[in-house]
Amino acid sequence: MRTEQEPQTAGELIRFWRTRRGLSQLELSLEANVSTRHLSFVETGRSDPSRQLLVHLAQQLDLPIAERNRLLLAGGFAPPYRELPYDGELMQPLRESLERLLAAHEPNPALIVDGLWNVIESNRAASLLWDGIDPELLEPPINLLRLGVHPGGLPRISSMTAACNAPLIHRLKRRSREDADPALAGLVEEVEAYLPGEPPAGQATQPVVSLRLQTPLGDVELFTIIATLGAPLDVTAANLAIETFLPMDPTSAARLAELSAARSI
Repeated sequence: MRTEQEPQTAGELIRFWRTRRGLSQLELSLEANVSTRHLSFVETGRSDPSRQLLVHLAQQLDLPIAERNRLLLAGGFAPPYRELPYDGELMQPLRESLERLLAAHEPNPALIVDGLWNVIESNRAASLLWDGIDPELLEPPINLLRLGVHPGGLPRISSMTAACNAPLIHRLKRRSREDADPALAGLVEEVEAYLPGEPPAGQATQPVVSLRLQTPLGDVELFTIIATLGAPLDVTAANLAIETFLPMDPTSAARLAELSAARSI
């Protein structure tokens, strides 16, 4: 996902991301209200950019916050964003709020994944999602993307097929290109192997994709919602996503509630 020669200087990084965004020097200079001559000098290293200019160009190029850190460091400035461990002390207030969010979704399954879709937190109801799947897929860290497409994963205990995850996989593939993220690109390449060669034919019969999950009380039909934090100021927080599974019908809702009550006994 990188150029053949890894960009090292601030100027090289600006040129790398400008090219990645499909912008000419003239187009970026007009958008950023910077002279083309000055931008050219920055890219070639003939001029040292100020911190203010680097922050401004990073915003114009819509860089991921981890790459904004990298750009500022390459320019000799302190990075503007922290990258704290999710289980660290400074992340505790956010972590506790997200744990309350997961608990509030009971009896519906809910979980939190990182930027590579590894599960880092889940509520009790989420155990329904791995009850009966291939134990090898449960070796930590559990990868939810792989779980959704691998024949031994969710397709084994539900009506979900790899095709159901195609829209998400395609969005993540686009994001891996936009963010120049080789780790995400590698994961997407792996799971793409499970996708069918042709998209499903026929007209859609419902507003969202759903899956019928096998449970001890019978099938439960679910759909999913994926949410992210609105204004993250930390690299780890920016990569978090919350996925919740909600019932499609009253019967499914009742069964989820009954399963939750049984777990509480």
